[in-house]
Amino acid sequence: MDTARYDVVIIGGGAAGLSAATTLSRALRSVLVIDSGAPRNAPAAGVHGYLSRDGMSPSELLSIGRNEVVSYGGTVIDGEAVSARRTTDVFEVMLGDGRRFSGRRLLVTTGLTDGLPPIDGLREQWGKGVVHCPYCHGWEIRGKRIGVLGTGPMSVHQALLFRQWSPDITLFLNDTVEPTDEEWDKLGARSVRVVDGAVASVDAVDGVLAGLTLRQGSSFDMQALAVGTRMEARSAVLQSLGLSTQAHPMGMGRFIESDATGATAVQGVYAAGNVSNMMAQVITAAAEGVMTGARINADLIEEETRWAVDGRLGPFSAASEADVSTIVLGHRPHGLDDGQETAGMRHGAALKE
Repeated sequence: MDTARYDVVIIGGGAAGLSAATTLSRALRSVLVIDSGAPRNAPAAGVHGYLSRDGMSPSELLSIGRNEVVSYGGTVIDGEAVSARRTTDVFEVMLGDGRRFSGRRLLVTTGLTDGLPPIDGLREQWGKGVVHCPYCHGWEIRGKRIGVLGTGPMSVHQALLFRQWSPDITLFLNDTVEPTDEEWDKLGARSVRVVDGAVASVDAVDGVLAGLTLRQGSSFDMQALAVGTRMEARSAVLQSLGLSTQAHPMGMGRFIESDATGATAVQGVYAAGNVSNMMAQVITAAAEGVMTGARINADLIEEETRWAVDGRLGPFSAASEADVSTIVLGHRPHGLDDGQETAGMRHGAALKE
């Protein structure tokens, strides 16, 4: 089956992917964005920290982004990319429904998934009463009774962060977190309450977070709950190309490693956004998309320039054909006297009529 071919295929239609697609489309590149329609921030009511777009719903932001890509000639389709392979000169991407597309370069912006502890009622409140990032949600829950659910080594840090937004912070150790002596001092100095024991449930009334209940039966009234998730890069396509995820040094999950320009260890394959930067907010992911898109365009220009040089100096250049004619026929090509061959021609300069 023939595959449609593009300069760049982008897998993932979030802030990073659409920003890269807009940048590349404005650079007159043929671009395809393949989007599975499952953005990480879908449960959130609004995007925050994004200059001029603060409070906009995630779906509206992406809708506007899609329209911008299309307005510059890019293509956006719905579908789930399941694998990719490198052929002689392109990357072929396979979708779950059997469609195939190819691109000279591949950019993966599939983001990550948030692994939540298996606690009753927790997932139902995710993105509502349960949040994870103070810079994304702190303003909305400022001054409220905020609980922090212990999930790992960063939970104490998370409790101290949220203390900036409220004086009423409770850290639930959840039989998971054991603060060091230094951390106990910090928690005490900042008046963060600490509760021992495993959490049994996250409780809600009429869909609104009401508090927590411990396994031993105690309940605590809370107006918001912060949870550090286990973040895992959506990396199936990258893994099909031989790339593997790396463990985050602070134990928060696994990500795909790339350099400052988005380049991965596989030449021609790039990554941007949460798939390679787990801490990136929406505006950060968008900025990475712009930067990586520009780098991909520069990469393509370098390749096309090599092709142009090879065409002028290679076996079919004007100078090379003149040399072959001299050797084979014993004279210069028609219309070219011996005195007309110049050093410039030998370096691929065009013949003047």
